[in-house]
Amino acid sequence: MAKELRYGIIGAGSMGREHIENIKVMGGAVVTAISDPHKPSQDAALSLAPGAKVFEDHRGLLESGLVDAVVIATPNDTHVTVLKDALASDVAVFVEKPLATRVEDLKSILSWNANRKALTWMGLEYRFMPPVAEVITRAKAGAVGTIHQVSIREHREPFYPKVDNWNRFAARTGGTLVEKCCHYFNLMDTVIGEHPVRVFASGGQSVNHLDEQYDGVQANMLDNAYVILEYANGARAMLDLCMFGEGSYDKEIFTVIGDKGKLESFLPSQNLTYSLREDWGTRTGWGIGQGTGRGSEVKHVVDRTVKYLGHHYGASYLEHLKFRDAILNQTTPEVTLQDGVTSVVTGLAAHKSINEGRVVAIDEIWN
Repeated sequence: MAKELRYGIIGAGSMGREHIENIKVMGGAVVTAISDPHKPSQDAALSLAPGAKVFEDHRGLLESGLVDAVVIATPNDTHVTVLKDALASDVAVFVEKPLATRVEDLKSILSWNANRKALTWMGLEYRFMPPVAEVITRAKAGAVGTIHQVSIREHREPFYPKVDNWNRFAARTGGTLVEKCCHYFNLMDTVIGEHPVRVFASGGQSVNHLDEQYDGVQANMLDNAYVILEYANGARAMLDLCMFGEGSYDKEIFTVIGDKGKLESFLPSQNLTYSLREDWGTRTGWGIGQGTGRGSEVKHVVDRTVKYLGHHYGASYLEHLKFRDAILNQTTPEVTLQDGVTSVVTGLAAHKSINEGRVVAIDEIWN
């Protein structure tokens, strides 16, 4: 292996270029190849990595001998095609979320990866956002006791434009609850320590993209939803998503509640709050402020080692460090393809629940 890890970027859209920015500054790495059929995306990526060789097809990049690792950041519905070739190679693979958009593709990807010796890493960077990561660490260490409820609220702006408007269609993205929310389902599973067994969801396309048609086809991405997950251990999780609710300063709030206390992270303020419950057995009366809990803490959580904040508060940079170190040290991935599978299956179950107006068991989706 070369002194510097040589990276190939497959898919040079906005997220692919975000990966280039992170690789450029982390040290011990260089982008040597770029693959994308879209000339403007090629040019934009080359402006960030001017020494890279450009390929229109990912297979040419994989066969070039120019890379030790690849980052796959193509449109969601193309992941399965690119992964079939990438997983057959001996280079390390980092694949962006969501892993795929259909159950049959997820199963194929797992089979292709089963006997692979090179590293395969699932890109789910939200768990590396500093305040979110601290909430997870504290919660798993028992700071709130037994976890009973996890909730995530995201009130944000609509989907951004993409090349050929591919992110306007559920057929290409897997649907909003796959494309946007697989991150959140992974966070819920990570902190609870299990995968859900049942899903109930309600949602719709109420405001965004209603007047958008492309090649005569109406854009059909949901812009709001409530999703409730039930776990075998009795824990519950809820997602509150609104993509026309951008008025709040903190767009994302991650809450973990146990029998002893509560943890929350707030983005973009990057604050964390922590409080313990009152000892209700010794309470003698009610009063203003008595419900605020014991030992309340407010902390601003940032990681000063981050060299590139990007669009995810430094999370992509921190994940790239872990991916790089796993390659160099030949260790197992911290985020696996199985994490990618379960997060997508939950999203697919949520869409099925909305479409059919009922509770959906995960076994109906994955069996």
